[in-house]
Amino acid sequence: MKKLPIGVQSFEIMRSDAYYYVDKTPIIKKMVDQGRYYFLSRPRRFGKSLFLDTLSQAFTGKKEYFSGLFLEHHWNWDVCYPVINLSFGTGVIKRTDDLETIIISLMDEIAQNYGIRIDGKLLSLRFRELVIKLYNQHKQQVVILIDEYDKPILDNIENPDLAKEIREGLKNFYSVIKDCDRYLKFVFITGISKFSKVSLFSVLNNLKDITLDTRYATICGYTQDELVSVFADQLENVDINKVKRWYNGYHFMGDNVYNPFDILLFLDNREYRNYWFETGTPTFLMKLIQEKQYSALDIELIQTTEIMMSSFDVDEIDLETLLFQTGYLTIKDHKTILDSTVFRLGYPNAEVKTSFTACLLNYLTHSRKDSERNKYALYQALLTPDFEKIREVFHSFFASIPHDWYRKNQIARYEGYYASVFYCYFTALGLDVTAEDTTNHGRIDLTVKLEQRVFILEFKVVDQDTGKNSALEQIKEKAYHEKYRAEADELYLIGVEFNRKDRNIVRFEYEKLERAILPGHPR
Repeated sequence: MKKLPIGVQSFEIMRSDAYYYVDKTPIIKKMVDQGRYYFLSRPRRFGKSLFLDTLSQAFTGKKEYFSGLFLEHHWNWDVCYPVINLSFGTGVIKRTDDLETIIISLMDEIAQNYGIRIDGKLLSLRFRELVIKLYNQHKQQVVILIDEYDKPILDNIENPDLAKEIREGLKNFYSVIKDCDRYLKFVFITGISKFSKVSLFSVLNNLKDITLDTRYATICGYTQDELVSVFADQLENVDINKVKRWYNGYHFMGDNVYNPFDILLFLDNREYRNYWFETGTPTFLMKLIQEKQYSALDIELIQTTEIMMSSFDVDEIDLETLLFQTGYLTIKDHKTILDSTVFRLGYPNAEVKTSFTACLLNYLTHSRKDSERNKYALYQALLTPDFEKIREVFHSFFASIPHDWYRKNQIARYEGYYASVFYCYFTALGLDVTAEDTTNHGRIDLTVKLEQRVFILEFKVVDQDTGKNSALEQIKEKAYHEKYRAEADELYLIGVEFNRKDRNIVRFEYEKLERAILPGHPR
């Protein structure tokens, strides 16, 4: 059995040893045949670095590493090109001076490896000098590969002034690429975010963005077919449908793909865990959700345009755009309206959905310890089901939040807060939860499925308990339950009302509906 390439970013290492490898070299051939300047945005840990190194090995003529791959017989191995590999993935840059020092160090290392010397004083001049000297030395055009181009900016996203300074420094540096056009064979820039061309790449208006290009949708990540064919011996006795639900689902206008980091660690450990999510805490996103008073229920209902998804910048940080670019949301559907494409976003898979909502739950509340304890008490209550216990869990939770916490956190002041807490609890448990569930009679606030049980929840925030037009009555009046009568063995309606002043539940009503008598479905 071959080795799993967990964390391997070197194509040379992967092909020199017995590692599994998913052949992405047909995409390399297509890119080189159809263009010269490319840009790609993908979430972290998605295989961007490995793809860039594969490109590097191809352009430098390392044919021995491509034995048995598509490119072995579809590449001119008689011609080698000098390659400038630049990666900003190492360390955290906290000063503009540090940025310049790191770039100079990277360029000096490349120059030394090629046996040349660069003397320019300014950063942009040194870059141009490196390109021209490599061109003259090899009598061939130069290849430029830049990985994590945006990391110096993202590392300082909470310090806008510094982030802008670093952005301008990178803009000046990247401007050299356009001026060196006649010396360049191929340019590929990758990162997590896609900054607007106006802010960072205004001087590189010839970059072809393939982030949502159907032809390159599977450039990074593993498709279902690739997983099943390449890792067949690793999938014996594995519930492939559960694996798919947990880790597949990233969509970039082509076949859905797995995050390689996730699925490789699953194959190694054989445990369903949040491998990818654990590699980065979305603290900044949590703060944005608080600032924008964003309901957790609305995160799965986001609709946006391609223009909005491409407009991220330090000056204007859009939550929806950032959620997509960082990999917490993906494209679930799209449609064309007039001349614009409208995308519906949602969580890519169970891992991201449960992990993100668990993280959000901790942020919405004051105590991670209480959140964890309440989660499993809630699960046991749902299994029974014990509705008084469910009411008690949530009532005790809201009562335990200190008044000072409410005073300091704006997020607790908007009506969606209470429903968001319910949603996050259910979702963090890994249950099948649908927010704003569409029916013929309107939208259900929350639908929760557990085995053959369906719970329909409606929320209201009131100034006082009048006893009139309760949340439960609303469910019954609008016949929301009709959607699930035929499929649920047990169907429960739950109405929850919160008092705005007391910040807690003032009415919690529930009712079990008998299953409809349908052909083939006796009581």
